[in-house]
Amino acid sequence: MEGLLDFVLRDILTRVGGVEKCVSEFIRITHSLMSEKALLRTVPELAFGARTYAGVPVWPQLLGSDVVCMAENAARLAEMGAPGIDLNFGCPAKVVNRHGGGATLLQDPEILHTIVAAVRAAVPAHIPVTAKMRLGYNDDSLALDCARALEAGGAAEIVVHARTKAQGYRPPAYWGRVADVREAVRVPVVVNGEIWNVEDAQAAVMQSGCDIVMLGRGMVARPALARSVLAALGTAEGSIAQAGEDWSWQDLAPLMHAFWHIATTHLEKKQQAGRMKQWLNLLRRHYPEAQTAFDEMRTLVKPSDVEAWMRTGIPQP
Repeated sequence: MEGLLDFVLRDILTRVGGVEKCVSEFIRITHSLMSEKALLRTVPELAFGARTYAGVPVWPQLLGSDVVCMAENAARLAEMGAPGIDLNFGCPAKVVNRHGGGATLLQDPEILHTIVAAVRAAVPAHIPVTAKMRLGYNDDSLALDCARALEAGGAAEIVVHARTKAQGYRPPAYWGRVADVREAVRVPVVVNGEIWNVEDAQAAVMQSGCDIVMLGRGMVARPALARSVLAALGTAEGSIAQAGEDWSWQDLAPLMHAFWHIATTHLEKKQQAGRMKQWLNLLRRHYPEAQTAFDEMRTLVKPSDVEAWMRTGIPQP
């Protein structure tokens, strides 16, 4: 999720609990081998054991169609300590698709197989290669062929966003169609898309037959969603299971202050206020208080002004 779930939010959201692993924003691969410095800009966790502050593994995700370059960059990431490599065949963005990346590749199962096989051959056997796909490009007629191609190429797990590229992010997600994908392959299949609350997660699991879900915008809007889902599905243990209830706005306040601290420490000044507004924009989907906060700070640009607002606009931890 380029421009949203970067290392700052990965750090913050994994502190809440319930997350098994994270996938980075996609790294766009064109026609070159990226430097370690460039790769670290997207996945700085690689400098710290490829884990977030809370200890959750982070898998770099590559996006592109140049088979050789995809393989070479995957090999470099493996050398840098990546615990796994994920491949993006699901991004619906027009600029990405226009340049031969993301969901446009779902029109050609053979190229999916070629890319996955090349990446699989380029990284050590103990490092898993996984893939994320949508149900298709304009329609879902090739969904099963694409999944089989990914599996045959060596993908150890397939995440399926339960919509086509043409459907974008418009509700609903077709979780039942993921069940057909799951039946077509032997590797684990993960259901993704339009999971905003526990009820959505339960319906996605029931309709898809999957026992793993991937959360995106839903967890940004509701940071305790992963642990709530674990508790509701009866797969959580210990403190997570006992603390599966939703978080209040007051509970969230320390994380928001931590988010702002990391943003002001690691992001450029011109990005800082915008990132806080971006998170509040999604939080207001679930928290009425976030709407008030968003309205109060939407015109603020200078980090110093946001800092002053944070002292009174967000409850102090």
